[in-house]
Amino acid sequence: MPTNIIEELRWRKLLHQTTDEALEKKLQAESFTLYCGFDPTAPSLAAHHLISLLNLARFQKAGHKPIALVGGGTGFIGDPSGRSTERSLLTPEQLAHNVSVYQQQMSKFLDFSGNFAAQIQNNADWLCKLSMIDYLRDVGKHFTVNVMLEKESVRARLEDRAQGISYTEFSYMLLQAYDFYHLFKHAGCRLQIGGSDQFGNITAGIELIRRKRPENEPLESHHAFGLTTVLITDSQGQKIGKTTGGALWLDPKMTPPYDFYQYWINVGDADGVNYLRYFTDLGREEIEGLEAAHGKDPGQRLAQKKLAAWMTEKVHGVTEREKAEKTARDLFTKPLKELDEAALLNLVKEAPSSTLAKSRLEGEGLLVLDLLVEAPKLWPSKGEAKRSIQGGGANLNNEKITDMGKKVAGADLLHGKYLVLRKGQKNYHLIRVE
Repeated sequence: MPTNIIEELRWRKLLHQTTDEALEKKLQAESFTLYCGFDPTAPSLAAHHLISLLNLARFQKAGHKPIALVGGGTGFIGDPSGRSTERSLLTPEQLAHNVSVYQQQMSKFLDFSGNFAAQIQNNADWLCKLSMIDYLRDVGKHFTVNVMLEKESVRARLEDRAQGISYTEFSYMLLQAYDFYHLFKHAGCRLQIGGSDQFGNITAGIELIRRKRPENEPLESHHAFGLTTVLITDSQGQKIGKTTGGALWLDPKMTPPYDFYQYWINVGDADGVNYLRYFTDLGREEIEGLEAAHGKDPGQRLAQKKLAAWMTEKVHGVTEREKAEKTARDLFTKPLKELDEAALLNLVKEAPSSTLAKSRLEGEGLLVLDLLVEAPKLWPSKGEAKRSIQGGGANLNNEKITDMGKKVAGADLLHGKYLVLRKGQKNYHLIRVE
């Protein structure tokens, strides 16, 4: 018998809504085939795709059969959900490359063997064979424009008179509805899952399945379901995976494994434990144990360390996880003068920076208090800098500053041109000396 996946999603704070209150009991009584779609609009999956992939894996572990649907067909169009502007259309070559990459990345999360073996399908296999006349007769006739205009993804764009929405993107909802119908008919798929912004598209598919029911078949035999999960943001309201360098990609060439590791280990204290629930398959007992330990001493960052290790190993493997952990230890334990220039700049690449005239370090040098206020976001005044030194929280080149009378001179420069200031554990400022 399947386990209660709805209760697990509820505990993980992921459940947003379902289309039918009976779904929870049905999922415990029988094994479902379900799917989630991923349009290959970029050359790699990104962090925001992980929730959907992990949810497919959670359903599989609970005794259900997942289908990861790559949108080789819908990718030609692009989903308008959550967007204020029209997507740029991809070439067939770009789309084919992206589909191949997505399929390879998905294979790390799903099990393709056993009684609940996962599948990866590509909707180009049926959508690209669908003629315009067939599409209008067999799909379009089942939807009124009035209903389509009520969908959030359409209404939001129509309210922006300057941008509007093209017929191409307006019709996306019907293509996704047809996906659900096709998988229902040919794969026995009765459940679609997705983020909360997909609710309108999901219900369109459920409606199409119902409307295309042969008259001699009972309504119950064409009863399909939808389930949506919350859209993840951090405690500041930022989208998951948003960095100063762009998105957080699963492709190691686009986001190096060390940068991937650093993203997760640097999430805020308010997010650390929740992210363990969202993004890992760790059990309830272990996560609640980490939550308790994290609450007693957030400074140990136990939740973030576990999160970063789990995520990096899952996406990039054990070797890359171990390398990332070693690099992180070296950066915090080795004097910065022992790091090569590339490693040094990688450490502070997302930190604010400023420039300092080299002449200010000549002669007796620059008083360290005067140097610290060159980083006003860390030390807005000399008084704040003094208190930071007294509290042991001010560092120059990863070495604690203990003497307020210290003079900083050319000999302190890293690679002859950098000074690195740090306040606390992770607040850096880079000074480029010219």
